[in-house]
This record gives sequence, structure tokens and C-alpha cells, in this order.
Amino acid sequence: MSRPPFPPFTAETAVQKVRLAENAWNSQSPEKVAQAYTPDSRWRNRSEFVKGREEIIAFLTRKWQREREYRLIKELWAFRDNRIAVRFAYEWQDTGGQWFRSHGNENWEFDADGLMRSRMASINDQPISVTERLFHWTTEQRPDDHPGLSMLGL
Repeated sequence: MSRPPFPPFTAETAVQKVRLAENAWNSQSPEKVAQAYTPDSRWRNRSEFVKGREEIIAFLTRKWQREREYRLIKELWAFRDNRIAVRFAYEWQDTGGQWFRSHGNENWEFDADGLMRSRMASINDQPISVTERLFHWTTEQRPDDHPGLSMLGL
């Protein structure tokens, strides 16, 4: 199984890889997202450690049951060889109706087949009001004309 684009990354292929990841996560399909990772992929997400596709699926299932109306934007920060660093923000609503914007950074490492073998994420949550929301789209993926993080001043 492979997942292009493949390392070593160029500026163009790194941006493509980031947007493909954003689109997959916005689908909120744990099974679809998990296919982009190696079978033994290792994650650190906040203070939780996850290993392998089965744990990734379980983690994402829990995440999207709790984080409703999830909308994510990722932006390339840096890349080199088989590694990519991104910054991201996503908006979501908890089961009590409170809105949040979560900000974070991820470090990714890929195998030769373009599958992610390591994902380390640091994330902070910011409560926001419904009027402070910036991520407005109704499809599974962010429309091409929707502003990215830099354009939104995030």
C-alpha cells in the first residue's frame, strides 16, 4: 500500500501532502484517516499515546463523538526529506454546546511509500463564542476559496 506524494518532499509535494491530510481529517472517517498511516504508526496526541491503525481508529472515533461540527485547516510550516511540520487550527462544539478553536503543531515522519509512521501533536483549546467562528463550510473538505490560517490571521 502506498500514499503519494512520496518523500523526499519538495515545496509543492509537501503542500499537497498537508492538504490531503486536512481533507481526510475533515471527512471525520476514522477508517479513511487510518489508511494514511503505517500499520505500526506511533502518535502522541496531547498526552495520549497511540500505536497502530486499530488504536488510531478507536482514538478518532472517540474524538469525533466528543468534537462535533469539526472543521480543520492545516498549513505547511516546514519540510525536509521525509518529514513535514504543520500548524493547524480546528473549530468544534462540545456536547454541551460550547464552541472551541483548537490550535496546534504536528511533526510528521513518512516511510518510503508515503505512509505516516510518526505523528506528534501539541494542541491547546480556546473557548470561543459562536460569533467568533471563522471556519464556515458545509462540505467534507474546505473549499479551495476558503481562507487558510495565515489569511485568517491565525
